[in-house]
Amino acid sequence: MNRFIMLLSISLMASWVSGQDIQLPAPDRTGGKPLMQALNERQSNRSFQDKSLTQQQLSDLLWAANGFNRDDKRTAPTANNRQELELYAVTKEGVFFYDAKNNLLKEVKKGDYRAQAGMQDFVAEAALNLIFVSDMEKASSRDFALIDCGFVSQNVYLYCASEGLGTVVRGFFDKKVLSELLELPSSQEVLLTQSVGYVK
Repeated sequence: MNRFIMLLSISLMASWVSGQDIQLPAPDRTGGKPLMQALNERQSNRSFQDKSLTQQQLSDLLWAANGFNRDDKRTAPTANNRQELELYAVTKEGVFFYDAKNNLLKEVKKGDYRAQAGMQDFVAEAALNLIFVSDMEKASSRDFALIDCGFVSQNVYLYCASEGLGTVVRGFFDKKVLSELLELPSSQEVLLTQSVGYVK
């Protein structure tokens, strides 16, 4: 009986820990606007409603940005297929690492840290702030890492144009603040940020 109670306690503790993560629904890889229309509607927006995205939108956006579209390849290219770039998502609920292989948001910190994701006022209102992080030990070079970052950012722009969401890529952020927020090791560097949300 004591063993049963111990196993039940362990099981409940494990479910509580995994409950902090968000298993996203499978991305919808069909539909959306035709490519030429999405390119025509691509633009930057800096005025957002304080309204959350759905889990399906998060799943679709993150997959479009840098998800796996084949067993070992992603929707965005990287030099020599190093796949050094990873995404972090900052929402009203918390800070998350996007585990692309498992389509999972792994909680880094609970709470609303959106205001720390950038230096402009609108950042705190955007539903989602993406943080682009490169592992420089994996990257072919810093220059290539920056180029690879651009591919992912453009994927976000095209998804947002297709979905009717607003977005803007941002280079105005405090790298030290973000590195501490994400608890990054010294080999990983924040390269870029991008805000996403419903346009006012």
